[in-house]
Amino acid sequence: MERPRPTRLGGHALLWAALALPALTADRLGLNEPRPAWQQAAGVAVLAVAVALSRRLPLAAFGLVAALSLAAAPAMFTVSYGPALGVFALLLGLRAGRARRAVLCFAAVGCAGTVRIVLVGVDPAPEWLVMTGTLLFGCVFPWLGGRYWRQSRELAEAGWQRAARLEDEARLAEERARLRERARIAQDMHDSLGHELSLIALRAGALQVAPGLAGEHRAAAADLRAAAADATDRLHRIIGVLREDDEPVPLAPAGETLEQLVARAAESGLPVRWEPAGQGGPAAEPGGIAERLLHRVVREALTNAARYAPGAPVTVAVTGRAAGTGRAAGTSAGTSVTITNGPPAQEGSRPAGGGTGLLGLRAAVTAVGGTFESGPHGEGFRVSAYVPDAPEQRSTVKPSGPAPFRHARRRVAVGLGTAAGAGVVLVGAAFGWYAYAEKHSVLEPAAYTELRLGTPAAEVERVLPERDVNDPPDDRAPAPPEGADCRYYRASGELFVSVDHFRLCFDAGRLVAKDVVPRSGLRGEGREEYEELSQ
Repeated sequence: MERPRPTRLGGHALLWAALALPALTADRLGLNEPRPAWQQAAGVAVLAVAVALSRRLPLAAFGLVAALSLAAAPAMFTVSYGPALGVFALLLGLRAGRARRAVLCFAAVGCAGTVRIVLVGVDPAPEWLVMTGTLLFGCVFPWLGGRYWRQSRELAEAGWQRAARLEDEARLAEERARLRERARIAQDMHDSLGHELSLIALRAGALQVAPGLAGEHRAAAADLRAAAADATDRLHRIIGVLREDDEPVPLAPAGETLEQLVARAAESGLPVRWEPAGQGGPAAEPGGIAERLLHRVVREALTNAARYAPGAPVTVAVTGRAAGTGRAAGTSAGTSVTITNGPPAQEGSRPAGGGTGLLGLRAAVTAVGGTFESGPHGEGFRVSAYVPDAPEQRSTVKPSGPAPFRHARRRVAVGLGTAAGAGVVLVGAAFGWYAYAEKHSVLEPAAYTELRLGTPAAEVERVLPERDVNDPPDDRAPAPPEGADCRYYRASGELFVSVDHFRLCFDAGRLVAKDVVPRSGLRGEGREEYEELSQ
């Protein structure tokens, strides 16, 4: 939502006041060389324009302040406009989306500063170091900080959106899990009740053909058998609506072993023969996952045989497989079960097919690393399954990819650290050079007072420091003698403040003039003091 206009204007006014304060007070405090009033007014006006453009055109606002800093000092480092330079660089990173234009702007500012130093600089090497350090530490570093801040806000917003999306997905997953649990319960009921109804139908069929049974009883047994078959079909259709074709069969604990399951089916009238494991290896561990899965395979196959091929002989063969044998060398030990039924004894019976029960069994067996086959065999049908003794635990959770903006934040953080390190090194080198040059250009006041006009230059140089001042205060010094070579020296070793200077002028190998240039803000007091010491 856009902020109200009065609030935005008030914020712009406060920002302009904060940035204009050092521009107006630095000269009065002696932190800069004094400038004419029109220059100060022009600088404050440029800052006002930059503040007005900072929201919609942050690159133009930064360019104005950078040009103002270059116009004030070739090295671009000034107390008057240094804070504004860093603030607008920060706003540039915070409000500008693309980095290419900002990088080109920094490069243009660096080139313009280099050209200006070459043309009007007094000591190009240290001034270029100061300009480079200011550009990196006062412009690039805040710009990267603004970009990092912006990406952090975008990452936080994306995180909240992701959290809301994950909540929706969690609700959907919970609903799906609830539906799958319902389907699992329904499938378990289908397997258990369908098998029992099939056995009831077999018992009713046996009762129907039993000798000595009255006609009305035979009709009742036939009706019972038909009702059980219809109930099994209806149960199958209902469960088929609830289940998915590729949904694995649930592994509910079985209450009986495979042999007991086959024996109970035989007692119900199903012509089934049990062939236990021979010498091929051990059968599945009783009560384990493999045994329970095999129990479901056998139960589903017997149910299909009773429904679709009534009266057909059924054979259930169990074979243990040792490790390293079987279809492929190196397979793990497991158990194979094969259920084979012949053709239906009654004409018009439907052949056993691949319904949803067999599809679910195939998904369940293959999910644990086993194999499953089903299909016609001669005139009958065969179901074969192999389940390893140590089923595989296959995870369905996919590893999540990297979070949004992570790599972008990492690149910005690396750039931030690199710029900070380079800026600290360059600014440290520039400060070291500045301190060295200023400290080695100090002429002691006592030595200055002992100098006399007309002294040969060779004698005067014996008391002079190693260097003279690179940026002499020409605007505050009196007019030099015509044709004389004048040199300036500092009267104090204080740094970052305006100090008194001594000017010595030589002509024809002799000292022809000596003057005191007072520090900024004084009007001759320092000159009178040193003149009194000279007398």
